[in-house]
Amino acid sequence: MRFDGKVGIVTGAASGIGRATAIGFAQRGGTVIVADHSERGAKAVAAEIAGAGGKAEPIKIDVTKESDIQSAVALARKQFGRLDFIHNNAYAFGKGWEPALAGDFKDEFWDHAINIGLTAVFRGTRAALAVMREQGSGSIVNTASISGLFADYKNSAYNAVKAGVINFTRAVAQEYGPFGIRANCVCPGVIATPPVLQINAEPERRKRFEQKVPLRRMGKPEELANVVLFLASDLSSYVTGAAYVCDGGLTLSSRVEL
Repeated sequence: MRFDGKVGIVTGAASGIGRATAIGFAQRGGTVIVADHSERGAKAVAAEIAGAGGKAEPIKIDVTKESDIQSAVALARKQFGRLDFIHNNAYAFGKGWEPALAGDFKDEFWDHAINIGLTAVFRGTRAALAVMREQGSGSIVNTASISGLFADYKNSAYNAVKAGVINFTRAVAQEYGPFGIRANCVCPGVIATPPVLQINAEPERRKRFEQKVPLRRMGKPEELANVVLFLASDLSSYVTGAAYVCDGGLTLSSRVEL
């Protein structure tokens, strides 16, 4: 799996899944735009890639601002002349967010979830499509979630957003397949990213969760990134409109015990 001569953008690339994807893309010969709301984080990942002999350009963006998304795409086009891959990955819960029943959910947290989790994916996709359609090629990979396939308790906004990402991805795949553009999404389970590790810092809590997973552990960011990179690569040249589950088997059971 190689990306020689190809250019990609990864949002939320300063940590977790985004960082692993950006590094993996560069390790395999690609040039990556490391996009994140943390300028320091984006620069650190780009420097790590460069230090290992790869090619990367950092950019500070807020994915809820269309102008910032356009800036990342413009950087790829101006500096490298093309865009072969975009990973719309960035997501963060709103400041002060807490789990709540749908009837108690605050507008501010609903609006934030929609803006960062769905509207940003739409805008990132739209900006990339403008370049990819001219080229007649490109791969779009969006980070959805198993939460877009099933319901979580007290997390209705996230469920709605991730379900929207899945079906939006399918719509794009259908519309732009004739132009040589593929669109897919990944549906991770619980991946050991910094926020997840913080929530499960207490050993007993983590152990209880991991017992629910057939593989008996959380996923590594690199394991999810490998699925993203497969979908970005020519190895998946006949795959489009797919929602790839990567959850260690967490969702394969009905949880009914006989």
